Amino acid sequence: MNQNIYEILSQTQRQRVSDGAIASILDNCDDCPSEQHKLNRKLNRKLILVLPQLGDFDSLEYIWWIQREIDRIKSAGIVVRAVGIGDRQSGQYFCKFTGFDENSLFIDTTGELHRQLGLYAGLTAKYPLLSAGQSAWINLMLMCAGIGSQGTLAEVFRGYRGDRFAPQLIGDEEVIKAAPLPALKGSFFQWAGGKGFQRPFELATLRLRNMAEVLGNWKAYVPDASYMTQRGGTFLFDEHNALIYEHRDRGILGFAATPSYPLTFLFGNQSTN
Repeated sequence: MNQNIYEILSQTQRQRVSDGAIASILDNCDDCPSEQHKLNRKLNRKLILVLPQLGDFDSLEYIWWIQREIDRIKSAGIVVRAVGIGDRQSGQYFCKFTGFDENSLFIDTTGELHRQLGLYAGLTAKYPLLSAGQSAWINLMLMCAGIGSQGTLAEVFRGYRGDRFAPQLIGDEEVIKAAPLPALKGSFFQWAGGKGFQRPFELATLRLRNMAEVLGNWKAYVPDASYMTQRGGTFLFDEHNALIYEHRDRGILGFAATPSYPLTFLFGNQSTN
């Protein structure tokens, strides 16, 4: 890229979900998130998540992983900021559902930041007599079928067949409501193969829950369907603002280089849960 990634991000101002203010997406990023690290600012890293549409599978699933490990992230002196496509209402619904901090989520209504960073736009074919939103729907369906969407089908199948290299996703006593399925207790998945790893249908059930949430509040999550195919990216900076890790999504469900444990780039292959 002609322009440094950190320079682009440092100059970017977007609407913050918590108060609706237009602010720098790196606002307060130099404040260490952990009391134990306030005297050692060298441990302060910045994790910037540029998310697709806030109603996208990837956005909801990625933030689920972030929230799962949020205490560990803070203890490691990592500040998280996210920018997603939608509007403030999208952000409010998103944060209420995922538990993500509204102060850390910013809104990009048209995906302008994604284009500045050169992130993959997905399929962008225009179809005669169809609006931009209708064309995006067709392109999205093609991507869900694996066309122009690297690794999507393999990741869909992994959600159904399970993954012995991934941690258990649903606690034994946790109850998951994923319409149209009845409420399921985490221990139910032991019947599909045991415990202590991602069991068959476990991830697929979480994805179904996310889909039910979005479809039930479609207008809130996706105020403009024109940007549904836009993919996101992950950027991690050290205490000197040098880029030490990046991942650019190449397809739907491609938000992580290591799907079994998406936060491998932060913590290796270990999950605390």
